[in-house]
Amino acid sequence: MSSFELAALDMAGTTVADGGVVEEAFAAAIEAVGQPSPPAGSKGHPAEDALAYVRETMGRSKIEVFTALYGDAARAEAANLAFEAAYDRAVSAGAVVPVEGAEAVIGQLQDVGMKVCLTTGFSPQTRDAILASLGWQQLADLVLSPRDAGRGRPWPDMILTAVIRLQIGDVRHVAVAGDTTSDLWAAHRAGAGIVAGVLTGAHGRAELEQAPHTHILETVRELPGLLV
Repeated sequence: MSSFELAALDMAGTTVADGGVVEEAFAAAIEAVGQPSPPAGSKGHPAEDALAYVRETMGRSKIEVFTALYGDAARAEAANLAFEAAYDRAVSAGAVVPVEGAEAVIGQLQDVGMKVCLTTGFSPQTRDAILASLGWQQLADLVLSPRDAGRGRPWPDMILTAVIRLQIGDVRHVAVAGDTTSDLWAAHRAGAGIVAGVLTGAHGRAELEQAPHTHILETVRELPGLLV
C-alpha cells in the first residue's frame, strides 16, 4: 500500500513520447497564421523568438501560449486550430507512442490503491485522439485538460480538480510528475506532497532544478519506488 492517494501524471514528455512533434506542430501553426510580433526588447528573428517562447512554456495550455504570442484572440484561435490539425496528423501517422514502462507504472500505482489522473495542455479533442491511438481510453481514473479545470499550468487548477473529482482526502497525499517547469510550478502551488520532474521531455535537469521540486527522476518508471 501507499500513503499517497493520487498520482497526477503529465502526458506528452512524461507518459507519452512524440519525438518533438509538439514543437513541429507549433512551427506549422506559426507558419500557417504568420509570425507574431517579436517580444518587447527582443533582438532576434520573430520566428526564433516565438519558438524560444514555445520551448520555455512547454506544458502550458496551448491556446494560452498562442494568445500570449499573438495578443489577438482570433489569430490565437486560428493558430491553435492549425496546431491541433498538425498534431492530430502526427497522431494518425503513429508518431505518438507510450514512454517506455509508463503503462506499467500506471498499473503498479493502481494496484496499491492509488488513483491516477493524466493531465495535459492539449485540448480535450487532441488529448482524446492520443488516448485512442494508444488504446488508453480506460487506463487512467481521470484525464484532464485545461478546459476541464479552468486554467492550465503553471496554475494548480487541473491537480486540484483531480483532488475534488476523485475525492482525495489530503492534497499532501498527491504525487505529481511532469517534464516541464510548468508541471512543477502547478504541483507546488497545489500543495502536492511529491513534485517530481522527469528528464524524458521538454526541459532538462538545469531547467527543472530552477523550479520548486522534491525529486528529479530520469523517467516516470522511477516514481513507484518513491510511493510504494
